[in-house]
Amino acid sequence: MKHGLNLETIFPEMGAVPIDTTGAVVTGTAVNMANYGKLMIVISQGAWAGGTPAVTLTQATVEAFTDEKSLAMDYYWTKLAGASITTKTAITSDTFNLPATANTVTVLQIDASDLDSDNEFNWVRVNIASPGANADLISVFYILGEPDYVSSIPVDPNA
Repeated sequence: MKHGLNLETIFPEMGAVPIDTTGAVVTGTAVNMANYGKLMIVISQGAWAGGTPAVTLTQATVEAFTDEKSLAMDYYWTKLAGASITTKTAITSDTFNLPATANTVTVLQIDASDLDSDNEFNWVRVNIASPGANADLISVFYILGEPDYVSSIPVDPNA
């Protein structure tokens, strides 16, 4: 049976509200993968005056990230708005740079097995360095998937 995209099999979460990052870093919201098998991170660039800020992922055992450490990535995908082609790019370290291109979507996919679960690292967040003194617009959206239990997805019982 196909499950498709529905709120019984995925859970959306805001990673970072849309902002003008002029001179600012983006520290993403902490998301707990304890009951999920996958995490998709969608980085959306709007108007982009320049700069290629570094993107890193970190993991932690607590939401406050007092014990954070890097989380390695293998690939990311990019797509220009309206384009029919998505480009897959290998990552050779735990960091990569966003393109200096307006209206680009960059996607990362994390498997729960990528986390240091032996040491109870279940929390993940994305961090994006400052693109410099440019008026660059950016937002981050998380999509948690493959829940251990459908009941692990928070749903309003009154709806």
